[in-house]
Amino acid sequence: MSLFDSPDTPETPHKRPLAERLRPKSLDDFIGQEHILGKGKPLRRAIESDHLSSLILWGPPGVGKTSLATIIAQTTKAEFVPFSAVLAGMKEIKEVMARAEQTRRMGRRTVLFVDEIHRFNKAQQDAFLPYVEKGDVILIGATTENPSFEVNSALLSRSRVYALKALETKDLVALLTKGLEELEATCDPAHLEQLAIFANGDARSAYNLLELAASSADNGAITQETLGEIITRKSLLYDKGGEEHYNIISALHKSVRASDADGALYWLARMIEAGEDRMYIVRRLVRMAVEDIGMADPRAVEQAIACMQTVHFLGIPEGDQALAQCALYLSLAPKSDAAYKALKVARDATQSHAAEPVPMHLRNAATKHMKQWGYGEGYRHAHDYGGAITGMECLPEGLAGTEFYQPTDRGVEPRIAEKLTAIRDAKKEFYKKTTSGQ
Repeated sequence: MSLFDSPDTPETPHKRPLAERLRPKSLDDFIGQEHILGKGKPLRRAIESDHLSSLILWGPPGVGKTSLATIIAQTTKAEFVPFSAVLAGMKEIKEVMARAEQTRRMGRRTVLFVDEIHRFNKAQQDAFLPYVEKGDVILIGATTENPSFEVNSALLSRSRVYALKALETKDLVALLTKGLEELEATCDPAHLEQLAIFANGDARSAYNLLELAASSADNGAITQETLGEIITRKSLLYDKGGEEHYNIISALHKSVRASDADGALYWLARMIEAGEDRMYIVRRLVRMAVEDIGMADPRAVEQAIACMQTVHFLGIPEGDQALAQCALYLSLAPKSDAAYKALKVARDATQSHAAEPVPMHLRNAATKHMKQWGYGEGYRHAHDYGGAITGMECLPEGLAGTEFYQPTDRGVEPRIAEKLTAIRDAKKEFYKKTTSGQ
């Protein structure tokens, strides 16, 4: 009996959840994840030959991480210890490691399965390292979070990461068909596919929905009406603090940047349906307006700020239409990152050039002494000149003449470029006249 085994108790099999009763017992029973478990794939060969190294199973809920670990337990010759990051702490980790060390001295390895390993803090994850390095344990961690962010780099470097994918509809239909047999229920194939689509790649969710449907069906016959009663809202994979949150906002931003209005609306709808904070969405829309549209359509940022005010004023759900309108406007607007690039070039210049003092003619002579010291000397008040243009240099001497902003040929920027060129040429001409004494 392992450290976390429960004493034997009488159990009625049919009382266990359907997902648990139909958990696969071997790799041949395992459905999905062909990219890592297909015939001849490295992970499958390692499991079947019992030549495992520590690994991290990364994927969304209900795709088989725990089932795969259980299969490894049944296939490997090592002692298998399941371990939950939710229930255990440093004390339990030390107990398991001490036992694993004793087991190794007796000539046996320990496979330690750590569910939700991302929930362990850095110190707890560090506690595994010496035992992984010595070979006392083969660590199998399961996580729904990106290991690059949630697993210590030292532990990550000693493990192979396998990414499990959300199950395809056909895989879920195959699982649900087995579920129907187990429940002695019937369902039209089209309705079963509908249930699979609704489960959104999550086998556990699919089994739970099927079990609920079967319990509500007359004589075990699951109909469209039965499904309509239990399916109320699709469960979307979306953790506001997790990677999918950033993946979807990235998809929205890049759809807008690519002028793909349909893509932008879809990803926006995904965020809305998942309950994302509307103010977060608006902040990102404002960023898109200034970063990807900029001076090509200066009204874009006005539209984004108007959207913010509308969403704040109307709330949910009425304000959601303003989000859609703004996303469409930004998608269809001409694109330019010239202003974005210009600021970056200017910021780079502050790092690559000496921080020269402000030229004396640009300084304000706030006191008589400052005027005596030369503050403001040589300043030309623009309103005293034709077109309000002077040849006065407003950059430090080491950067004089630098042109940071380079407009594109999109939107209103061609007109801006024409205006900017005229201003720059006039300044150069004025400067020539003043320096030549004309």
